[in-house]
Amino acid sequence: MGHVIRARLSAALLSAALLLAALALPAAAWATGVADFPPQPPASHVLDQADLLSRAADTELDRRLQEFGGDHVDARLLTLRRLDYGLSLDALGEQLVERWSAGEPDRSLLLLLIESQNNSAAVVASSDLEGQLPSELLSSTAISTMGLPLREGARYRQASVDALDRLAVVLNGGEDPGPPQLVERMPIETNIPTREETQSSNAFLWVVVLLVVGTLVPMITWWVFSR
Repeated sequence: MGHVIRARLSAALLSAALLLAALALPAAAWATGVADFPPQPPASHVLDQADLLSRAADTELDRRLQEFGGDHVDARLLTLRRLDYGLSLDALGEQLVERWSAGEPDRSLLLLLIESQNNSAAVVASSDLEGQLPSELLSSTAISTMGLPLREGARYRQASVDALDRLAVVLNGGEDPGPPQLVERMPIETNIPTREETQSSNAFLWVVVLLVVGTLVPMITWWVFSR
């Protein structure tokens, strides 16, 4: 009998271990590092590994990226689900720029990266673009220009379009339009009382009730005992 119990216990523990391994496998498989990208820039300028874009958005962004900077700048958009442990999105972009620039030394790289796990973004460029696209501009574009639509509803296409529009202005010699302005949302008028109004109304009602009770009870008591 003891052998049967031990056998069943061992089988249960093995099944649990296999289940935990199966659950952990997809998360590990989604982690992305530089080794998960091709050694050369792919044919498409959009590498949507996280499946964040519709087919129409993919086509539109690929066209805009090809047109960005003419023949001088090779602009690309990369999406991923999550990063390898200890790796930042900027560091991944810098590694890819170094790796892909080796095959095309005469072509400057501009990479827009989006990580879907945290809805974060990074913009990294070749060092020769520093004069036209300084690091402060790239950082602001990633954090503010791309970060706002990502935080407000994971609008991946809009984040990419806004970043390309801002960087294109500066690359063509214009003044930096800056990050998008936050629109102050006005409160919607409604006839439904707020929580504070309800609490205030209830408090006033209780005061009236207590005053009425405090006035009537002594009068009724006096009338009953005076008969």
